[in-house]
Amino acid sequence: MRVVPLSSDSMGARSMATFVETKDVRIMIDPGVALGPSRYGLPPHPREWERMQEHWSEIVRHAEKADVLIITHYHYDHHNPWNDLEIYEGKRVLIKDPEKNINYSQRSRASFFLKQLGNRAKIEIADGNKILEGETEIIFSNPVFHGTNNRLGYVIEVLIREGDESFLFTSDVEGPSLEDQVKFVVENKPRTVMIDGPMTYMLGYRYSQASLEASIRNLIRILDIVETLVIDHHLLRDLDWSKRIAEVINKGNTIGKRVLTSNELVNKPLDMLEARRKELYELYPVKESELRKWEIEE
Repeated sequence: MRVVPLSSDSMGARSMATFVETKDVRIMIDPGVALGPSRYGLPPHPREWERMQEHWSEIVRHAEKADVLIITHYHYDHHNPWNDLEIYEGKRVLIKDPEKNINYSQRSRASFFLKQLGNRAKIEIADGNKILEGETEIIFSNPVFHGTNNRLGYVIEVLIREGDESFLFTSDVEGPSLEDQVKFVVENKPRTVMIDGPMTYMLGYRYSQASLEASIRNLIRILDIVETLVIDHHLLRDLDWSKRIAEVINKGNTIGKRVLTSNELVNKPLDMLEARRKELYELYPVKESELRKWEIEE
């Protein structure tokens, strides 16, 4: 099994887009990428726009090769309802249920996305289901909270199993701090898990210390099960991310388990552009006319 993160917060844009290839099937999970609209009171720097475009090109290139595409929820860093919809042409597309266990915002986005797709793809509801592609199993969790409650809706987690190899993708669990979010991981005991880490860049505002402490406990539980823990996304919007989960990293070192960010999995440098946005504007000042150009192009 080959697991390739294509875009992530550790590589410079908001995304968890991941390509998985087994001997039976090529799978594209969450083909989307976005930028934080405002950080430190600043819009995305042109270097972030450039990175997002580079990542989208890679996502499209891999999605075109994929046999199966998976959408775990309908936020725009996980799907793109506007551009390059030909990546779905004739493909099997497994989606989060657009009607059940979904909030108003995501229901509206799901409806728009499906209208845009039209008859291009073979759409199947994924929630709680299991499918076979040759000898490769693709297993989906029941919906779990996007975060610590249902305010942002629900996501589905994905397990891909090929013989003794297994990879689990949690999508946006922001931790995980809740038992429902951990249950699917514990039950399936994957070799590698890719987790959306705690949302510490909003600690004390939209993310509590109690949720962080619960996430640390659950990440340590998961370390006892897996061989490799890949942690990224919300956590990598915090420049102090490694300090926030120092207990997890230390535990991994003690028991000989790998704790990585997505960039490390593909031997790319850590490049947290959103977290460094204030620094980017100081190092590379931008004229207002240049910012308008990027807004128009977006």
